[in-house]
Amino acid sequence: MDTSLYFDYAAATPVDPFVLEAMTPYFSDRFYNPSAMYGPAQAVRADLEEARARIGHWLGARPSEVVFTAGGTEANNLAIRGVLEQFPEGNMVTSRMEHDSVLQTGERFAVREAPVTAEGIMDIAALLRLIDDQTVLVSVMYANNEIGTIQPIRNIAHAIEVVRRDRQARGISVPIYFHSDAAQAAAYLDLHVSRLGVDLLSINGGKIYGPKGSGALFVKSGVRLAPQLLGGGQERGLRSGTENVPAVVGLATALDLVQENRQVESTRLAPLRDYFLDELSLKIPGVLINGSRKLRLPNNVHVTLPGQDNERLLFALGEQGILCAAGSACSASSDEPSHVLDALGVSEAAARSSLRFTLGHATTRQSIDRVVTALLQIMSL
Repeated sequence: MDTSLYFDYAAATPVDPFVLEAMTPYFSDRFYNPSAMYGPAQAVRADLEEARARIGHWLGARPSEVVFTAGGTEANNLAIRGVLEQFPEGNMVTSRMEHDSVLQTGERFAVREAPVTAEGIMDIAALLRLIDDQTVLVSVMYANNEIGTIQPIRNIAHAIEVVRRDRQARGISVPIYFHSDAAQAAAYLDLHVSRLGVDLLSINGGKIYGPKGSGALFVKSGVRLAPQLLGGGQERGLRSGTENVPAVVGLATALDLVQENRQVESTRLAPLRDYFLDELSLKIPGVLINGSRKLRLPNNVHVTLPGQDNERLLFALGEQGILCAAGSACSASSDEPSHVLDALGVSEAAARSSLRFTLGHATTRQSIDRVVTALLQIMSL
């Protein structure tokens, strides 16, 4: 397959060769359980803790504040269930365009969904109106997995801090924590938790050229979470089970690579994204760009092609080796139209005419030209 025609990096990224090289010894020579007490196992424990510290470096966090999980979905579940089970009388406020692992987890508890603008930007005033004295968690994703919209996380954090101080002034002891799902943001945006103002942050290795099934949750010191997996007490008792050392090392290596190169890669991809959007707008009458053009990940192209059936387009493009998506890979098996587009006010018919192209390491201007040419040919049939 011509990998330059892969346009679904938001769903999965290939494992970087340097990541695979770093992981390989832990499948063979360094296979030991890091909880064992003998020397070789303790050497593996040291490697695991070094990986934790490297992740903490990019988050601006203490190593003890990094909890390893089996991906972004588990990290989101631990954050949400962990807080709301710890405070059973509390409620959660989120946005209508979150990942399903946030929305479906929130449905088990008292959850309120704030609206977003037509460009997919959080309405902070509307969010604040939903917060009451029993709100213990606000969860807003850093960058959307479907339309690539980047949320004003720092502004949201500032608004939540005002609420926190008001509670303290009124003698209300109920805490309010701020969680952000940064799965799509980690390859391109600053993750420093103090600068962002978050108390909990989820990352996912499978979206940053690391191994699938790897992830981490930043848990700020003092945040009270109910553990979700019980057993041996690993990960500060919040996530028991023998640590997946190859995945942990792979996650840390992948995060090192994308964060060290994020500005260079963003500078390379953003013009390609804009070229792609401009070509589609120029050559396909009536094409609509979904999400903010300005506050957008550098690799995201999400468009509505009026009158087209996105399932037909996906199959036809696939026959030419062009791989893209109609929405989130995690909900691809559902026949329901995108809840993200619905939150933007996009009609069901328009949602079923929409495609997502996400760019990555192998994307070139030539591969974009091939996609545009293929789309025009398919739509003319």
